[in-house]
Formats: sequence, structure tokens, C-alpha cells
Amino acid sequence: MSFRAYLISSTPEGVRAAFTTLDDDGLDPGDVTVRVQYASINYKDALAATGKGRIIRRFPCVGGIDASGIVEASAAPQFKPGDAVIVHGHGFGVSHHGGYAGRARAPAAWVNKVPVGMSTLDAITLGVAGYTAALGIDAMELNGLAPHKGKVLVNGATGGVASVSIDLLAQRGYEVVAVTGKPQEAQYLRELGAAEVIASADLAAGDKPLEPALWQGAVDSLGGAPLSALTRTMRKDGVIASIGNAAGLEFTTSVMPFILRGVRLLGINSDNEPEVRERVWQRLASDLKPRHLAAIARVIPFDELPQAIAAVIDGRARGRTVVRIAD
Repeated sequence: MSFRAYLISSTPEGVRAAFTTLDDDGLDPGDVTVRVQYASINYKDALAATGKGRIIRRFPCVGGIDASGIVEASAAPQFKPGDAVIVHGHGFGVSHHGGYAGRARAPAAWVNKVPVGMSTLDAITLGVAGYTAALGIDAMELNGLAPHKGKVLVNGATGGVASVSIDLLAQRGYEVVAVTGKPQEAQYLRELGAAEVIASADLAAGDKPLEPALWQGAVDSLGGAPLSALTRTMRKDGVIASIGNAAGLEFTTSVMPFILRGVRLLGINSDNEPEVRERVWQRLASDLKPRHLAAIARVIPFDELPQAIAAVIDGRARGRTVVRIAD
């Protein structure tokens, strides 16, 4: 069976991505074969497809680090034909053909059943971004985050992980402060549940080892200088979930926030073992169930993938861009 795919290749002129046709013989090995219904565009996908980041570890490679759809064949006993599933993480879309194709095949450890009450569209609107958001909140709560303890800051607020984080935190009862470089999106952020919206330019960082203690928790998708500032402005026993590097790979701080305020910096890596994945996906269908997925998602046809990738690279995207691979 042949199907359409968006293949990323290395050429003498650099990294190039283009639509092509593949068949089942061209799929990578795996336990589970999925008819893909939806994929999404994460910042990592945009970096991979444009070559602006050294993401792809094997050329050529079908892009797309997450996908949802229906199982067509399975050698793993926990999956059967007809199951609705989501695939993400590990090498998917990086060193193993990913979700920008009519079909995908992956190891069973990279696959989760879509929880009861959730559609494949819901699942991919969450995707890697939503899973990472939930994983960060889960880790922060294990380290003492609680709704009654004070404000939680989310920076890079219109991004995919951040948008979902705001939704999840607000429905859990947290007072969320959204920090954004796009203050014109304040209404969108309030609709997701932000109690307060601050323009990035208006957030005073300071340069002292310890600044006024403001936040009990923070979801940081920026890294760089914004993460440095967060370490200095956390409250006693505050927790930061570090999930991105849009503002830089490196940051500078002192030990003072950690030894005098007990600040905890938690690195969030979404490549997890099946037991963790299952627990977090079940939370996304229960106590962490989002309320505003329709507002977060923009669904586009497969044909518009290249233009949408460019929008993500240029910082023109908001929330989650979902690609309808098949009707």
C-alpha cells in the first residue's frame, strides 16, 4: 500500500523536506503499524524540517515527532487492530520515520492507547506538548506544588507546551500568571485560564542573587536569561519545570536560590518508560483533563504543512497546530 509522506533529506545544499510517496516496505521496523489520522507541528519538528536545528539523526527521515490514529497491525499483545493510539517520543520523527505520513510503524514502548473519553484529535492536540506539560506539572506536584501555596508562572505562554500548561494548571485550581512576548494574545491566554497576563518586557528580572520572592512554581519553556531570572524570584521551596530552550541553551545564576530558599529546578524529558507514559496519559484523561483544547488547536490539511512549519519557525504560530493526515 502506498501513501503520502513528508520526507526530510540531507542534500549538498543543506537539509530539505518535501512530499513523496512511500509504501509499507519503506517503513521502519516496529511492533505496531498505525493508520495515521493526525500529527502536529512542534518547534522541534520545525527545526528538523528546515535544518535550523541539528535534530534529525538519520537521513532521510519522515518528520513528525507525534501522531495519532488507528492500529492496523500489531505484534504486541497490548494493542489490537482498531485501537485508537498516540505515538510519540524516543526516536519517532528523529531517527525513525515519524508522523507526517499516511502510515507509521513504531516499537510498542512508543505507543499509548488513547484514553477513554478522548478522541484521536484530542490526543494529538495534546501530543508531545501536552504530555510534556502534564509531566512537568506531575513532577512539580511530587515536589510540593499545591494550589493554595501561591502563583504559578508560565512563560513563552502562547507556545504549545505553555498553552496546555495554563489550561491544565487553571483547571487544577492554580493561580496562573502568563508571561508572553505577544501581549496582543492576552485574551486568548485569559480564556485558557490565566488569572494575569504580563508582557515579557514588563517583567522585571533584576540582577541580585535573590530578588523578591514571587512564584511558588513556574513552567519555563525559554531557558537562557528568563530561566536565570526565575531562579532568583522563586518563593521558599519553589519548583521550576524546565521544558524548553527558545531563549537560549545556557543560563547563569548563583547557588543562593537553591541553598537559601530551597528552590528546585526540575528537568523534564518526555522520553519515558511505558509505566510513566500510561500514568501521565491517564491523568490527562482524568484529574488533569484539559478544558480548552478546541481553542488551543488549529487544524490544517496535510498540504499546508510546509507553510505552517514556516509560521512556527517565524514565531507566528499560537497554541497547537494539528495536521490532518487522513480524512
